[in-house]
Amino acid sequence: MKKHARDSFFVVGEGVLEFDGHGDPTTRQPSTVEELRRFRFSRLGPKGTRTDEALRTALAEAVTAEVPQADSAVPAGFTYLGQFVDHDLTMDRTDALLGDDVTLGELLQGRSPALDLDSVYGRGPDDKHDRDFYAEDGVRLKVGKTSPTSFPDERVNVELDGFDLPRRGGVGGTAADRRLPLIPDARNDENLVVAQTHLAFIRFHNRVVEELALTGLTGRRLFAAARETVVRHYQWLLRTDFLPRVVDPAIVEDVFTNGRRFFEAPGRGHAHHGNHPTMPIEFSVATYRLGHSMIRGAYQWNRVFNSNGGPGGIATLLALFTFTGVSGNFQPGSQIPDLDDPNSGTVDTLPTNWIADFRRLYDFTEADRPDLVPPAGGGNVTKRIDSLLVDPLKQLPAGTFGGRGTTFPDIQRNLAFRNLTRASMVRLASGQQMADLLGVEPLTTDQILVGDGGASLDSLTEEQRQEVATTTPLWFYVLREAELNGGLLGPVGGRITAEVFHRAMEGSRTSIVRTPSWRPTLGPDSTTFRMTDLLLFAFEGKADLLNPLGE
Repeated sequence: MKKHARDSFFVVGEGVLEFDGHGDPTTRQPSTVEELRRFRFSRLGPKGTRTDEALRTALAEAVTAEVPQADSAVPAGFTYLGQFVDHDLTMDRTDALLGDDVTLGELLQGRSPALDLDSVYGRGPDDKHDRDFYAEDGVRLKVGKTSPTSFPDERVNVELDGFDLPRRGGVGGTAADRRLPLIPDARNDENLVVAQTHLAFIRFHNRVVEELALTGLTGRRLFAAARETVVRHYQWLLRTDFLPRVVDPAIVEDVFTNGRRFFEAPGRGHAHHGNHPTMPIEFSVATYRLGHSMIRGAYQWNRVFNSNGGPGGIATLLALFTFTGVSGNFQPGSQIPDLDDPNSGTVDTLPTNWIADFRRLYDFTEADRPDLVPPAGGGNVTKRIDSLLVDPLKQLPAGTFGGRGTTFPDIQRNLAFRNLTRASMVRLASGQQMADLLGVEPLTTDQILVGDGGASLDSLTEEQRQEVATTTPLWFYVLREAELNGGLLGPVGGRITAEVFHRAMEGSRTSIVRTPSWRPTLGPDSTTFRMTDLLLFAFEGKADLLNPLGE
């Protein structure tokens, strides 16, 4: 199973950057076979200096301090759409047996970042390993059934088809095996929101299949046409709906109108990597970890789990890990020690009372559907992108980082510490180094140390504060930059993120960047397709499918 957190990076031209058996950072040269099959990272900026564990610990504790964090105006579903996208970008489609018939071209495409939903489709219905993800017709994707439950009433004491991910199931074996999702990338079952997002994409594909079947297409031609339609609409909503909510829209517009200036741009090393993109470690390890700052500590989830009279109370972040097959055990009341045991619990699929109410995650008034507004106070917005992470993220369940069945220091449960440690391991450039590379004015010492309502660094020693001010870890830098830019990634974080998205779309098999004349056909007009439009199409525009538990 793929780990949510990557602790080993094959950087083109450098080698494999990872921790050795003693936990110390090291670099080694890959074998020929390994070089062919490893996901390809690159380095956009210069190498930086490593930070010692004391500083990483102190900074991580400041970032995850239990203090108020400002809300944004962005609907909370976009946090987890961003996580879904991350898994799509880093999906390694060559993760099969070495004896399989895989061409060199397929290897290069498969280990390069792309935005073509391979995390949903895998290697397709004809692949002997991935056909289990598909229905018997080999065109539609499987969906799963929920488990009846008695809490809080008989309305949830039913099995509902199509509202959980498909799971391995069966009799015998371990509970962890039975709960495994039948999807190409098990990371999309790491928390309940990303799992329900993945399910929405499955349903979107199946609805597109239904529509295209009316044109007379069948079999492989129907599947290929549906996949292409889905991927193009997905890329369009990322370009027009997702990116402008997290990156300064002026930067997004510049990159997608005028092209890339720094990352694999003409004349700046593009030819060195060929036609297949790489992923800069500055993006993977720093700038695209923006979503960690957007996570809430608890969510108004559905009619059962909310703080406005819901009998189950508000859905905590721990609960959203609990009700998954990869990080959790579907068992109410589970605590961290329970979740660390992959075979704890007695339920193998999502309980019906935990189905998402998508009205609470997205704003359907944007799509002119005021009938899909949740009860007053029942919606969720993201936390502002800034230098704070909500307190629960310093106590991650082991399943979120592949730590089940192992022992480790408690600080390794802290997500901020994990981010800073990974950056130190690969010697990531500092924020100041990247600002210099991109030709932008760096943040001042006061901006870095004080910020604007984000993490307080008063608990750090004077020596640690000076180190942070002069060689700011890139992840912290881009969060501080966003904090000072109205909650949007700015000249460093925003530029890197937008250019990587553009390059990944350009290098995808299906690409709206390479076919700029394409326009969406499944939204309200030829220039609009948002995440709300995808959900409306996937769930047939019906309130009882977008919110099956009702009021």
